[in-house]
Amino acid sequence: MTKLFAGIRSFIRTSMDEMAKCTWPGKQEVLESTILVIIALVATSIFVAGVDQILYHAVRFVITF
Repeated sequence: MTKLFAGIRSFIRTSMDEMAKCTWPGKQEVLESTILVIIALVATSIFVAGVDQILYHAVRFVITF
């Protein structure tokens, strides 16, 4: 049981050491990335909605033909 806790403690210590080596983005970089993701999401949504409408009308045309 003591070996288990020693392993967990070692894992946590190693993880914290690795996290300290990371370079974290600043506030401005996070804001820019968030805006970019939102723009990409909106553009993709508009594209998918457009394709959906085109296919919907194409299928209705074929069915009623």
